[in-house]
Amino acid sequence: MKPLIVLLFTFIVSLLFIKIINNKYMIPFSGRIAMSVMLLFTALGHFIYTEGMIMMVPNLLPFKKEIIFLTGFIEIMAAIAIHFSSINTLIGWFLILFFILMLPSNIKAAINQIDYQTATYNGKGISYLYFRIPLQILFITWVYISCIKPL
Repeated sequence: MKPLIVLLFTFIVSLLFIKIINNKYMIPFSGRIAMSVMLLFTALGHFIYTEGMIMMVPNLLPFKKEIIFLTGFIEIMAAIAIHFSSINTLIGWFLILFFILMLPSNIKAAINQIDYQTATYNGKGISYLYFRIPLQILFITWVYISCIKPL
């Protein structure tokens, strides 16, 4: 829920700020700003809640801690890279793939009731997927509209 709030709040603020400065709405640019802030926000979780996020990594994958740090670093790099017009389409496709690949971790967390912030099994459970799967679809659509096929 927090990433969604960060995404929407940043989008609205940047959209209005850019409208005041440029006297026009720049929806894709505001979308990229919002996605960047959201990615930076979620990347922090990889470094603050490492142990809980390790619990989310599918069992068949080795080097769980390294995967968590790497994905956090990837989010930071992607947050920066989507602002370079020469590569933002490529980064957009990369982020779509990234969001798809992250879904199994979210499914595992829901099934096992993992609370990544406390590194316990007291999470929201399977009902969380009713929110998380549409959220992943929103993130994918957001990236597509902001980076790949701007309005």
